[in-house]
Amino acid sequence: MTTEVVPELPSEPGDLTYGRTVDRSLVHRAAVSEVFVTDIRPLTAMRVRTAVQLPLTHGYYSDHVQQPALYDALLLLESGRQAAIAGSHAHMGLSQGTTMIVDSFRMDLYGLAALKIGSKPGRLHIDTEYSGKANRRGRVRKGMVAQRYFMDGVEVGGHEMDVLFLNPHENEVLRHAQRGTPAPLTSDYGRHGPGEDGSGQLRPEQIGRGNPLNVVLSRAERTPEAVTARVTARVTPRFDNRALFDHVYDHLPAMTLVEAARQLALLATGEPLATYAVGFEARFDRFAELDDTVLAEAALPSGDEFTEGAPGTVPVRFVQAGEEIAHVTVTTASGSQL
Repeated sequence: MTTEVVPELPSEPGDLTYGRTVDRSLVHRAAVSEVFVTDIRPLTAMRVRTAVQLPLTHGYYSDHVQQPALYDALLLLESGRQAAIAGSHAHMGLSQGTTMIVDSFRMDLYGLAALKIGSKPGRLHIDTEYSGKANRRGRVRKGMVAQRYFMDGVEVGGHEMDVLFLNPHENEVLRHAQRGTPAPLTSDYGRHGPGEDGSGQLRPEQIGRGNPLNVVLSRAERTPEAVTARVTARVTPRFDNRALFDHVYDHLPAMTLVEAARQLALLATGEPLATYAVGFEARFDRFAELDDTVLAEAALPSGDEFTEGAPGTVPVRFVQAGEEIAHVTVTTASGSQL
């Protein structure tokens, strides 16, 4: 998962405000409508507190049919990403154009009752703590970000991620080392990637969605085996989904892979309309290239060991060119647990 870190933030301490969003460049978003951070203030040299307004309606994050309606887990994940980017510039001294690459992350939501959507936009605040060792030049190349989420003062979850901070040249070297050739861009294609025309795309209701635009999987197959049932699908997001592809990418962003893992997990449980994704543990080993098929595979216990719709974890692996490039374990919960 990559994003650019860019300038400048208010440094005066005080109460958080929710009146307007920060400049979109601070969170590397092209569209103002995709910015959720409204304020960020320092707590200590390596800690910040961020205000986030969660929208009542959003074409992507609100497009879920489960009841009761909760704020989307990926909306909170994106809010944490935005908070971390803005804060790292203000408190880690990262220059404009610095790329933050997430190697792994874990997010758990446990205050689900406080995440029910009400009549007013959600008032979230995120406490973010940074850790990392500077090199001889005083630059942090690798670090960890730890976050705690609060809704109206109630702690509702936590998020940790291991990150690399690369300048543009270092990022270009890394991409070339992986591919050996220049990477194509999402702008080089139409709605779909090469060899895809939208055929075989899952129906929205199969994965708890309402809008076909937000479906990122196609050609799903369930293969029962003696011990393990496997559900596989192609990762085929639409590049005109501006929530997932707010700007031009040269790879499938990590958030798209997490969405694919969630959709495959809900499909695999057999009860997508009554199941919520409430946690993720992810590792990203390689970039997901645009010009080759990415397959997602979930393995589930079968027979008496697995009850459809029951809470639990669903491990999802992503494979491209025969090599595992990422792994996302999705934690699910049923509506009866709220």
